[in-house]
Order: sequence, then C-alpha cells, then structure tokens
Amino acid sequence: MSSLLTRSDLTHECDIVWLEDPTPLDYVRQALDKTKRRGNKPPYGRDGRMVGYAVLDDTAEADPDSGLYRRRVFYLLPHDRDSAPDGVYTEGAPGEAVDPRTITIKDPGTKTDRSQQGMSTQA
Repeated sequence: MSSLLTRSDLTHECDIVWLEDPTPLDYVRQALDKTKRRGNKPPYGRDGRMVGYAVLDDTAEADPDSGLYRRRVFYLLPHDRDSAPDGVYTEGAPGEAVDPRTITIKDPGTKTDRSQQGMSTQA
C-alpha cells in the first residue's frame, strides 16, 4: 500500500497511540496497514520498530473482500536517523516520513525543516 497518505485515507481515525515518546524523533515513517481490528495494537512485520498507530472509530468498515481494516502505522527502520545519525538519512528523509509533531487525528502530517534536515542543522 502507498505510504504517501491523504486526509481521505484517514477519515475514520479517532485516536493516535504512541508506543514511545515521539518528541525526540525528527521524523517517523507512516503507512496504511491492513489489520483484523480497529483499535488494539496491530501486528508489526517490518524490520525496525513500530512507534505508534491509529485507532479507528466504530463506523469504520472492513474491506468486504478481505475483512481487514486499513489503519495508519508509524515506524522507524534500523537505518533511520534516530538509530544511525551518521547514516544515509543524516540529511533528508524517506518519502513516507513526516515530522511526528505535525501528526494529528485524520491528518497525515507534513515534512518540516527538522524532519528533512535533522537537529544538527537547526538553529
């Protein structure tokens, strides 16, 4: 699934659950995952770690073919800036990455100078 999200992808969100404090993170990756339930912690099958997820409201409907819900998941991979500050994302960020401070319910968030350039370039 595409990880470049729009507001129309998020119409049934009612909460964002952070599994760790996003404050020190310059960016998080986000994607829509298919899950069996609307609200509990979804399974995570990527490298790296899940740092948060969206909870869906009671009006969200599962896909009629698969029976699964599409929910937003926030994650980081081992080569992301928080774990590898001198790595590939010393500056810049992956396409699906946004500043976690800009994420709210039903809003995909945005890229910022901090998410794109990192703390080392901030005044």
